[in-house]
Amino acid sequence: MAFVEIQNLSVAFGHAPALRGINLAVERGEAVGLVGESGCGKSVTWLAALGLLPAFATVRGSVLLDGADILGAPKRRLEPVRGGRIAMIFQDPAASLNPVHRIGRQIGEALTLHRGLTGERAKAEVIRLMDQVGIPDAKNRFNAYPHELSGGQNQRVMIAMALAGEPELLVADEPTTALDVTIQAQILDLLTTLRRDTGMALVLISHDLGVVAETCSRIAVMYAGRIVEEAPSGQLFAHPSHPYTQGLLGALPPLSGARHRLTAIPGSVPEAAQMPKGCAFAPRCHAATALCAEVDPAALPLADEHSAACLHAKPYQATDMPWHRLADASFRERAMQ
Repeated sequence: MAFVEIQNLSVAFGHAPALRGINLAVERGEAVGLVGESGCGKSVTWLAALGLLPAFATVRGSVLLDGADILGAPKRRLEPVRGGRIAMIFQDPAASLNPVHRIGRQIGEALTLHRGLTGERAKAEVIRLMDQVGIPDAKNRFNAYPHELSGGQNQRVMIAMALAGEPELLVADEPTTALDVTIQAQILDLLTTLRRDTGMALVLISHDLGVVAETCSRIAVMYAGRIVEEAPSGQLFAHPSHPYTQGLLGALPPLSGARHRLTAIPGSVPEAAQMPKGCAFAPRCHAATALCAEVDPAALPLADEHSAACLHAKPYQATDMPWHRLADASFRERAMQ
């Protein structure tokens, strides 16, 4: 049994369907990437799972935590889960941290809530957590305000707050979006190290396949409120089967070989209230046929642990081809054919 299993999760805001039947499982200790453009429903999936959506949202399905359904559970039951068993890091630390409270106090609140630590014990644990996430001079930074730290350091504060409850699953919602490339790499390395050292599972939400490539062992690609492709990382990069996945990979610049123009996906993600009939990606798809405008395909198995929701996806025999072959321009062209 998976540690967390999301089954047929749907979310609607009024008559606008934000999620349209999400099925996703996360095993203990594994790292799963959730990728797709903005508006695909990546964040909404986990906000719904943790009961953090506004009351006017209509949420259906089930979210099993160790086999027990927590979707729609009362606040008293969810409080020890949120931040305790499952913690979430949001993409904008400037909007998540309270600007008028010192960072030591904010991390300490999480320790008091989830582990009952107060006073000097809490302060010592806060400093240990700040050291663990790589904040320099942690003892003196304990009394700093968020505006006195850089964007990367504030993101490390958010990670420390998430770790305060010793979670079994950490959901990182685009934790590197507002950071420069060097700091992005440091944050991703930190998440990988923390997962290895603590044994917690990790869900990394991103719009960039390159970000999750080396961090996650399995990737789920979302589009318009559905998972359209899911596979182990190596298989997804070696055999991208859904045209949307191929488009995302085509937008990645090659690391070697001849330079060439990147492949852009025309159009944009449809509005939830204006979802097209049939396959939601059909209006933007280079391989769409008349049937695609009529049929909304279910996810079909293509190989071991690899599935795609596309009428044109074909089964294949998995190979040991490493994912970094996508850096080769000739392989990229073959993948897009």
